[in-house]
Amino acid sequence: MTISIYQYSQQIKALLSAKLISASKTATLAFLLGVVLAGCGNKEATSADAKQAEDAPAMPVGVVTLQPTSVPISAEAVAQTEGAKEVEIRPRVGGILLKKLFEEGAQVKAGQAMFLIDPVPFQIALSNAKAQLAQQQAKVEQAQREAGRLDGLLATQSISKREADNAASDSSMARAGLAAYEAGVREAELNLSYTTVTSPLSGITGRFEFSEGALVNANTSLLTKVSQISPIWVRFSLSDSELAQLGGHLSPAHVKEVTLILPDGSEYKQKGKLNFAASGIDPQLGTQQLRATFENSDKRLLPGQFVRVRVTTGTRDGVFLLPQTAVLTGDQGKFVFVAERDKAGKVTATIRPIIEGGWQGKDWVILSGLNAGDQVIADNLIKIRPGAAVAPHPLGEKPAMPNSVKPASQAAK
Repeated sequence: MTISIYQYSQQIKALLSAKLISASKTATLAFLLGVVLAGCGNKEATSADAKQAEDAPAMPVGVVTLQPTSVPISAEAVAQTEGAKEVEIRPRVGGILLKKLFEEGAQVKAGQAMFLIDPVPFQIALSNAKAQLAQQQAKVEQAQREAGRLDGLLATQSISKREADNAASDSSMARAGLAAYEAGVREAELNLSYTTVTSPLSGITGRFEFSEGALVNANTSLLTKVSQISPIWVRFSLSDSELAQLGGHLSPAHVKEVTLILPDGSEYKQKGKLNFAASGIDPQLGTQQLRATFENSDKRLLPGQFVRVRVTTGTRDGVFLLPQTAVLTGDQGKFVFVAERDKAGKVTATIRPIIEGGWQGKDWVILSGLNAGDQVIADNLIKIRPGAAVAPHPLGEKPAMPNSVKPASQAAK
């Protein structure tokens, strides 16, 4: 300033004593003097703060030095297991359920007996059908003998042609009735065989829905269920955005690998194959319905489990992986802090906008915005401001001792 504050105040007093200014202007001059004093004080404080910030030691930060890598093009979804074949066991004939021939939840083989329905009524029905068949066979033999005898009499013209034709017709009708009674016997035999309810496939049995001695109805009473769990199916769906991430609508030919993630976070040892992909998008859910099959010889997977499925369609090259703590979110999207030298030669924190491509394990996949060799700050981010001096060290290692960290102003020299 060209005039000091003291000189300015003395001039005001002289003017007041000489009555060269009015009393109304005195308050105005006093206010202006206060503003000048405050401005000078703020300027002096700002200069002191700037000098203090310049002399402050650089903040130690852990950094990740970027190296390009390749990651699979994949997406994960919640899924549920189900038996490759699931059959409801219902009786084909009604009656009293005498006995259960299996253990609930146990493995059964195809054709193994599971239930026994009271066979006595069906044994009686079979005996009756056989008796009717025998009676019809006797009628057939009688009709055949009668037709043969009348044929001989017709040759000698002892009877009319009509009588001989009637006898031949009776013989044919008897043989037709015989075929019907034979079918009745086979039906009775089949119903009798249905009193032993067998499993149509190999698998794991469910809960027994009745108790022994209960009356069950043909084709309606649900006795239990059998599920084939080796192989086992996993049903899931992917949204439009997830399909776009994988390259579009999926089909078994486009999927290279299907990985199953168990509820404890571990990966199932067997890789699966996509065996069904819906031809369109569900209009209500906006997803494509999918299904994969997995070998399950050790019976580790059971129907109804909730798991996760990772579908892989290829690989993406030249991308970077960053830990979760390094990626921040702002109004304009995601960004990171990079430790780099400014024009003055100081190492400072600089903001870099990025474009991410989802998750790979616990890391972010960075598609663009960064270059190989960049040092991305991954800790102490809550204390970092753009342009702040930093002292980078590899993430996970201890920073240098405080007495070995020089102020940014000295580091620039």
